[in-house]
Amino acid sequence: MAFAEKYLLALPPVDVGGRRLKRYHVTADPAGIEPEVEKAAYALLPDLLPEPDGTAAAGFVVLHRGGDTGAYLNTYSWVWDNVLHFAGAAAGQPALDCPDTDPTHFVRIEPAVRNWIGCVWELPPIGHERDAWVRHMLAPEVPDLAGYLGDALPSGMTGAGA
Repeated sequence: MAFAEKYLLALPPVDVGGRRLKRYHVTADPAGIEPEVEKAAYALLPDLLPEPDGTAAAGFVVLHRGGDTGAYLNTYSWVWDNVLHFAGAAAGQPALDCPDTDPTHFVRIEPAVRNWIGCVWELPPIGHERDAWVRHMLAPEVPDLAGYLGDALPSGMTGAGA
């Protein structure tokens, strides 16, 4: 199988459980991720977020629709001022212990079983988000959460600018 980049779509942030989350979608389909897959994934988001710890309640999610029946939800939340917390879920992927091949039936991936943080198509936002957090939240005299939330990796191909 030959490698091919996928489409990356940056969407407006959402407010989940008091946390502002930037959103990225990754898919090989130029039409985007099916609305029912997105809805099912985002319904699980509150269960994937860490407890507040005084850090600005922000982060980002990467929703990836695989080329088969799989769908993957990676959540990254800023904690402890400068640490990135990860939690993930998958649907439709029996190899990840999903109960069926339904891409809307998301189950949490337990880190004790698989402590993966993302595949090659899901990783590009991490570098951008690290730099955006430093640029807007850590380096300025006064943190700028609105600036961080407005600073997203541009939509395009997953490998663009990487």
